Amino acid sequence: MSASGGTKAIVAALAANLAIAVAKFVAFLFSGSSSMLAESVHSLADSGNQGLLLLGGKKAQREATPQHPFGYGRERYIYAFLVSIVLFSVGGMFAIYEGYEKIKDPHPIEAWYWPVGVLVFAIIAESFSFRTAIKESNLIRGGLTWTQFVRRAKAPELPVVLLEDLGALVGLVLALGGVGLALLTGDGVWDGIGTLCIGVLLIVIAIVLAAETKSLLLGESAGLEDVKKIEAAVVDGDTVTRLIHMRTLHLGPEELLVAAKIAVQHDDSAAEVANAINAAEERIRAAVPIARVIYLEPDVYSEQAAATGTNPAKTPGGTAH
Repeated sequence: MSASGGTKAIVAALAANLAIAVAKFVAFLFSGSSSMLAESVHSLADSGNQGLLLLGGKKAQREATPQHPFGYGRERYIYAFLVSIVLFSVGGMFAIYEGYEKIKDPHPIEAWYWPVGVLVFAIIAESFSFRTAIKESNLIRGGLTWTQFVRRAKAPELPVVLLEDLGALVGLVLALGGVGLALLTGDGVWDGIGTLCIGVLLIVIAIVLAAETKSLLLGESAGLEDVKKIEAAVVDGDTVTRLIHMRTLHLGPEELLVAAKIAVQHDDSAAEVANAINAAEERIRAAVPIARVIYLEPDVYSEQAAATGTNPAKTPGGTAH
């Protein structure tokens, strides 16, 4: 995985969530708090999610085969999408069900120090995990805002861990609020309301993750910065005079496919055209190292064809120069 940063954040989140899940479940057994039960299932689901991300990263490293000639890089997108489904079903829907049951049949919280103590411990542990995810994300985020980073990142692991950790911290605050109000008022309904809020939060995060990973699964083009680098690298002004049109596609977070039609001199020999293509490919790979699969088609540029719309760059997603 690009992974050293992504893997480090995943492992930190996994260790924190496993410890927190055990602590929360013990607190539920002693206190009977539905918020604690929902939070323990939430942490358990998050632990499973981090396991899925690690598994996806491992499977994505397999070599290409005749059946899958472009490799398995998209495995990481598939497992990130599964994470959103697990978060929605196991985390969010369970919390909503448990909150509804608690509101319908409220009962006081026993041994209040267990849920309060565990929630404070969990907030501290999740804060360390969240800090790790932020630190690793900052290494590759550049000048993007956090919203832009989550939406544009081609490697899904860090955005997933960031949103999970953020959701976990907000969920812990909601759980602490529900437990606190239930203790202050003596009314267990507040515990159920806190649990419902946790469920809604998890479902919202799951929907955001599903939307972003769905886009990656469908196939996203290279980022704007990489597209500009490729466009600049293709044309040398001598043998390659123009980029007629181009398509890019991420085969995985660290593997990019580039397909382009380039203009060459009309009187170039076959050997000169072949050398021009090879040189252009070298320039592209030097400019954008993840451009590992490159297909360049030589052509003679026609102003008339471009003007009448036969230029493929007129189609959606095309690039003409």
